Amino acid sequence: MKASRPWLVVGLLWFVACFNWMARGMITTMHGSIVQAIPMNEAQFGLLTSAFAWVYGGLSPFAGFLSDRFSRSRVIGLSLVAWSTATFLTGYATNLPQLVAMRALMAVGEVCYLPAASALITDYHHGSTRSLASGLHMTGIAAGAALAGLGGWLAESHAWAFPFRIVGLTGMVYGGGLFLFLRDAPRAVLPAAARPRINFTHAVASMLSRGSFLLVVAYSILSGIVGWVVFGWMPTFLQERFHLSQGVAGMSATTYMNFAYLPGLLLGGYWADRWRRRQARATILVPVIGLLVAAPGIFLAAHTVLLGLALLGLVLYGMAGGIFDANLMPILCDISDPRYRATGYGILNCVGTLSGGLAIYATGALRDLHFDLGHILAVSSVALLICPLLLYLIKPTAGSSSG
Repeated sequence: MKASRPWLVVGLLWFVACFNWMARGMITTMHGSIVQAIPMNEAQFGLLTSAFAWVYGGLSPFAGFLSDRFSRSRVIGLSLVAWSTATFLTGYATNLPQLVAMRALMAVGEVCYLPAASALITDYHHGSTRSLASGLHMTGIAAGAALAGLGGWLAESHAWAFPFRIVGLTGMVYGGGLFLFLRDAPRAVLPAAARPRINFTHAVASMLSRGSFLLVVAYSILSGIVGWVVFGWMPTFLQERFHLSQGVAGMSATTYMNFAYLPGLLLGGYWADRWRRRQARATILVPVIGLLVAAPGIFLAAHTVLLGLALLGLVLYGMAGGIFDANLMPILCDISDPRYRATGYGILNCVGTLSGGLAIYATGALRDLHFDLGHILAVSSVALLICPLLLYLIKPTAGSSSG
């Protein structure tokens, strides 16, 4: 295998990650345009994101298993084409049920991507490059989430359907090219334990029988609640609190936080890889340190009356999220059976998105009852204070990260 091949894989997947998060995030920045075109209340608008989260979360464990059982590169290619097609068709929805259905179909397409991509990167990268490679890949997510803010702007200048059609068509074209260039890691570089055929029930049981994995599950539930509420309602919060236009609020909610997420990913990956040479728990301790600034960031954004301080809070939260996400798959490599890494990632996606989807819908329902969105965000951020403790209690399993 050529020395450059592992980094080429990261580069190819970077653009897929970008399309992934741009496609799923645009709708939250188009609140005014969508509600004007297709009348709905706040709970129903929240349902558009919740429906995605519930389908995505419910299918995630099985999607992870597919990524362990079949060719990761083929799973990634099919996933990209499927969700891009659903994104394209979203632009032709004319009523709320159709919008919900398209969001659900988009989730079916997207659900396989992250488990397969994260596992494929760790198949190619070992030891001193694993966290950095994972972090570089996740910068594509940050870019896509930041670019999702263009959805609100394009919806104002054209029509709400226009961004979905453009992003969907672009993803479909890129997906066709991906089938030609993306390949699985050579079998020689995979751990021997990864070669036998695996069983879904045994994969799930193996992961859930590990105490350290259950701690990561608890973390995913709490962080999922906060993350999805921020993801789903921050554009609306900024628009209402600071009297911004839809386009400016959408760009502010996504751009600052996600551009801060970028250096967080690189810092978290580089720092963990370097520190790991002396400290075996570095992939755990680095996110613990990063998360200690996440909760104050959201609390600041929710309570300040100054836009600049609110954006600073989002920057702190975004950087802390990047530091953790760069190390999530490396943490799984430290605590799980090498055969079931993608399945484990899928389980974490499941609990995080199901709890987050419920939180998004509940937030919309509370808004219909005239609860202040800033107070809701502040209360949800308190859950983040527990997350560093959960991670600190994780203990690596001997020999689990050998592959």
